[in-house]
Amino acid sequence: MTEVELHSERLLLRTPRLDELDAWAAFAADPQTMQFLGGVQGRSAAWRALMCMAGSWQLQGFAMFSVIEKASGRWIGRIGPWMPAEWPGTEVGWGLCAAAQGKGYAVEAAAVAIDWAFDNLGWTEVIHCIDPDNLASRRVAERLGSRLLRQANLPAPYDAKPLDIWGQTREEWHSRTGRV
Repeated sequence: MTEVELHSERLLLRTPRLDELDAWAAFAADPQTMQFLGGVQGRSAAWRALMCMAGSWQLQGFAMFSVIEKASGRWIGRIGPWMPAEWPGTEVGWGLCAAAQGKGYAVEAAAVAIDWAFDNLGWTEVIHCIDPDNLASRRVAERLGSRLLRQANLPAPYDAKPLDIWGQTREEWHSRTGRV
């Protein structure tokens, strides 16, 4: 698998690694973190999620990055391009551990991931699938310059509730002065 590393001021984004499983499992077990990400999951589900990301990197050439806080070296979440079968579009999504939320990390990492998706994947649009009740993610999308585009359902088994689809085009992203 090709290793990809991206840097922001405070964060390292890199392809996921097996030695991060404990961190992925703690992330998946936290009710606050998983409130809008499908609910609490056990270690075996976290293993499958990590393997899914690694497999997507291998087969598609992209998936969410592991996000590492440079100051501490800690794994704090996963952010990046994501587009499973039947997804409503080319997404850059985010999920951070509860302890890493509220520090601007989601905006900082998502901006780097959006740049990478537009520049390396040739995407013409980036979306963010956000539960209408997830005010924090809506604020992240707004800070990134995205706007509410439409509502859509994710594919099963996550299709019970329509989500808000936020996003912007490559042209809109590149035309913003003083981006994030």
